[in-house]
Amino acid sequence: MNKDLLKILSNSNKDIDNQQLMDYLNGQLSGDALHEVEKSMADNEFLNDAVEGLQRLEAMQKSLAKKKARRLRRRLKDQNWTYLAIILVIVLCVLGYIVIRKALHS
Repeated sequence: MNKDLLKILSNSNKDIDNQQLMDYLNGQLSGDALHEVEKSMADNEFLNDAVEGLQRLEAMQKSLAKKKARRLRRRLKDQNWTYLAIILVIVLCVLGYIVIRKALHS
């Protein structure tokens, strides 16, 4: 999870520890600690909304990171073919010029 999320939680309520909430979001809690967080969420609608928002934010960040990585991979692969196509067009233009020039002078 991103460190910026801890900044979001800096002014949160004192019913739940921020680190405990981050562990809950990352799925690292079990047993009594998990039950305690879920009970706090059931009792406090604001906390429940905050957790839902943080989960959506995390999902969006992961989605954007995947899209960015996919776009970078695609861009790097496509560039090689673009350079090859440009070189091929230039070579064909030069060859065409030479052939036409020889044909006109013969």
